[in-house]
Amino acid sequence: MYARLSPFFPLIIAATFAASGAASAANLPTRTTAAAAVTVTATPRPLTGATWEFELSFNTHSTDLTDDLAKSASLVVDGGKTYSPVAWQGDPPGGHHRSGVLQFKPITPRPKSIELRISRGGEPQPRVFQWILK
Repeated sequence: MYARLSPFFPLIIAATFAASGAASAANLPTRTTAAAAVTVTATPRPLTGATWEFELSFNTHSTDLTDDLAKSASLVVDGGKTYSPVAWQGDPPGGHHRSGVLQFKPITPRPKSIELRISRGGEPQPRVFQWILK
């Protein structure tokens, strides 16, 4: 009349919750800034594998987007050490709409927080996108 549970049932439940927590931690939210008539959106891809990648989009209707993202972006970990990107794979400078992927070498040990900073010509402060990892 009653189904018998496997003696491994508690382990299966624990593994399921651990996997779902890891999946949600891997999906960091999109961040957006708007200043000087330019909107910049940054979405981290899951921070695993050979590179850490951030999808970026730039949109404006008033100026050409001439940023050299391989030179103007950096990744700051735990409020301290700064890393330069290894590559930009996306639209070249120019135009009113640009998008692509900015890549960094993975940071080990895994930091508690990261900041993606983009310094744009003509803007007094860098654009800052922050995420808590732990």
